[in-house]
Amino acid sequence: MPAKRIIAVFGATGAQGGGLARAIAADHDGPFAARAITRKPDSDRARALSALGVEVVAADTDDASTLPAALAGAYGAYCVTNFWEHLDAEREGVQAAAMARATRQAGLQHVIWSTLEDTRKWVPLSDDRLPTLYGKYKVPHFDSKGAVDEVFIKEAAPTTFLLAAFYWDNLIHFGMGPRVGEDGDLVLALPLGGAKLPGIGTEDIGRCAYGVFKEGVKTVGRRVGIAGESLTGGEMAAKMGAALGRTVNFYDMPFDVYRGLGFPGAEDLGNMFQFQAMLGEEFQRYRDPERSRALNPALQDFDAWLAANIAEIPIG
Repeated sequence: MPAKRIIAVFGATGAQGGGLARAIAADHDGPFAARAITRKPDSDRARALSALGVEVVAADTDDASTLPAALAGAYGAYCVTNFWEHLDAEREGVQAAAMARATRQAGLQHVIWSTLEDTRKWVPLSDDRLPTLYGKYKVPHFDSKGAVDEVFIKEAAPTTFLLAAFYWDNLIHFGMGPRVGEDGDLVLALPLGGAKLPGIGTEDIGRCAYGVFKEGVKTVGRRVGIAGESLTGGEMAAKMGAALGRTVNFYDMPFDVYRGLGFPGAEDLGNMFQFQAMLGEEFQRYRDPERSRALNPALQDFDAWLAANIAEIPIG
């Protein structure tokens, strides 16, 4: 039996990378083996991956000198950054560029870069429909990734560009779940501007990425957008209500109100939601549930995700 090809997974103890590492490990007869790259190989999450048979190695995207050894002998790599760990768009760009260059130096055959739109291509800094943040961004956690796409095109190993959708897991971990209203019913409040919101369970992002690797290099140079389902705020609220057995109403919060909530990243997220509403159907076309299901036959729609996760959503 031929040796399995190694996929080096950055962010393997996080949401996206962890999902990919687990998907590879679960496919016992598949062609790939996962190598988890993490700054903390002794963490509980790293130990859990090791228990699944995943190789765990230490490296730090803030230190480019640690990357060649982590990529040595690998066939491919999954490159992802975590803006929300530090809220620093410039640091995120440096990390991503370091990964890109290291993949070419290591001679990898296929890379997936988890990117997002550089919103400034649609809404330039001079366009005041969206506030400019930090003097150089419209949506920092989008723009910082999208700006590095050119580095992956010019300086990385052959790369597929993966665009994920809104994490439904934000309803659990990011304080976006429903809250009790004055009348006792629950209210889901998000600034959607009447637009549908494409969403996905985080575990499915890794599974879709695994599908891209299994398809081979035919997607190199292309953008592959993934989502489990696109829903209006009212549809999301109704589905949550059915899962909870309670009334959940939807409040389409004004973008300016959301930007003013004051939590770290509120302005960034407010601009993100407004950008998605401005693009409307164009934004949704970039994230196709049908294509996602072809990559990942176990893809969850929102009802399926709720059935598995509703008990974890805190009610404010």
